[in-house]
Amino acid sequence: MRTELVSEPGDPDRANEDFAAVALPASGQGGALVVLDGVTPPRGEYGCRHSVAWFSSRLGGALTELSLSERDLTLPEALAQAISRTAASHAQTCDLSHPRTPQATVVLARWSAETVEYLVLSDSALLVAAPDGTVTTILDDRLSRVPRATLTSAALTDATLRNQEGGFFTAAADPSVASRAVTGTLPRSSVHALAALTDGATRWVEKFHEGDWTDLLTVVRKEGAGALVERVRALETADTDRTHLGRSKRHDDATVVYAEL
Repeated sequence: MRTELVSEPGDPDRANEDFAAVALPASGQGGALVVLDGVTPPRGEYGCRHSVAWFSSRLGGALTELSLSERDLTLPEALAQAISRTAASHAQTCDLSHPRTPQATVVLARWSAETVEYLVLSDSALLVAAPDGTVTTILDDRLSRVPRATLTSAALTDATLRNQEGGFFTAAADPSVASRAVTGTLPRSSVHALAALTDGATRWVEKFHEGDWTDLLTVVRKEGAGALVERVRALETADTDRTHLGRSKRHDDATVVYAEL
């Protein structure tokens, strides 16, 4: 089995708010991968004494443990329990009802000898490669379907769209959000490889249009996860007039996890 993990901060002077893990149980049967993209809040108070990186680490660690040690849990149940556990760890010190309480996107995959289960919440991506090379992209596209005009103000987004019907959902403090995730189960025999990516890495497809999802997975498979991030960084640096980046931050945290099953 081949696994590869790369996570690079967008700014070396700021903490990386992504989380990534690949876990293989001692039994040698199956495994799991977890990728979170912490949501950077706007400047100002967000009701919590903890950083987004702290939250991503707590939630990601709980998800990694639960997805392996509690295999009788479905992935939404594991996510709900991880959210509850993380919320309990700072509910006494922080205002978890604040719309910008620390939160993250989620990609979770778990495999056994028979099946591959997956869960995607918000705008990170999971790519599934079949033995014949066909690539299926698992996305939660609700954020991309929100009219751009409604995202111009952080206050408006928080009041009307964030973790609300008609908007989009992230893992914050409410465990019920787990039921909103895109989920599914595939036969293990139909899956050759998995790649989970935060949107700092999917920029190669979604912002710079350097290729499609199959092309992206080919880069990761042939050149390595680090090569994809290097390509993204070069494109970001070259986009001096922001033709592709628009109002997005110049460099975002970028994480790629690749696993050949």
